[in-house]
Amino acid sequence: MLAELFAVMAPVLAGAGLGYLWVRLGHPYPVDFITRLVFNIGTPALVLTSLSGATIDASSFGQMMLATALVILSMGAASFVVAKLLRRSWRVLLAPMMYPNTGNMGLPVVLYAFGSAGFAYGITVMVTVSLFQFTLGAVLNSNGNPIKTLLKTPTVYAILISMALLLTDTSLPAWLDNTVDLMSGFTVPLMLITLGVSLASIQVKSLRSGLGFSLVRIPLAAAAAWLIAGWIGLPPLAQSILVLQMCMPVAVFNYLFAQRAQREPAYVASLVFCSTLLALVYLPILLAFLM
Repeated sequence: MLAELFAVMAPVLAGAGLGYLWVRLGHPYPVDFITRLVFNIGTPALVLTSLSGATIDASSFGQMMLATALVILSMGAASFVVAKLLRRSWRVLLAPMMYPNTGNMGLPVVLYAFGSAGFAYGITVMVTVSLFQFTLGAVLNSNGNPIKTLLKTPTVYAILISMALLLTDTSLPAWLDNTVDLMSGFTVPLMLITLGVSLASIQVKSLRSGLGFSLVRIPLAAAAAWLIAGWIGLPPLAQSILVLQMCMPVAVFNYLFAQRAQREPAYVASLVFCSTLLALVYLPILLAFLM
């Protein structure tokens, strides 16, 4: 199990390592340009190509989406307490608390652990997290008019189109599917390299703080997901996948949002890095209970 999990995480560590070495070797890296490129072109394409082929019935989609939304909101409320505990601004910790890496890390783990039967549930969690992150997250990280920011966020439109495709069991035309698939290819590598660039400036104190954050967040996420799934009445498979997905490491997108809003991006990078490394320890244990 550990070998399969490491195979999923190895690209994350390798991508961040490349960014780290790039900066340490003295090469320039245009963080602002890369961030805009990923947000405005790569991410919408990635959302469309990830979700266009998934299938799930409307009832299961709605129930799982509701449960995920409630967990996200619960974690958002808990972030105020965690911020006081860690002596950090709640604005910095809010997004890392709410948005785990349910996409490029969560979905492969779900597929490995539960197969195609559970993959549709994993996709639904990813859609919901992405919808919150690129609507509420965009508004909270806006430096100007939040409505204008929301309307100018291409990923929001990509998510809405993807949801329509999911619920109507419709596929993109072949030419468009091939195009967005090609455009999405640079998104995850650039995110990970940019993460590594930020890690080059992180201090040991930030790494300790990042580890402490993960040790607080993971039990809270697991408890919230388990209780809410039971309260709503999700089937056992959906309950297990909700717990697994919400316990994923902090999403790399949180770092990019912090970078764009200039809210302690180096510290948020440490949360992403530490939670990803710690996942090698806690995910096999969590899967042993859920499978």
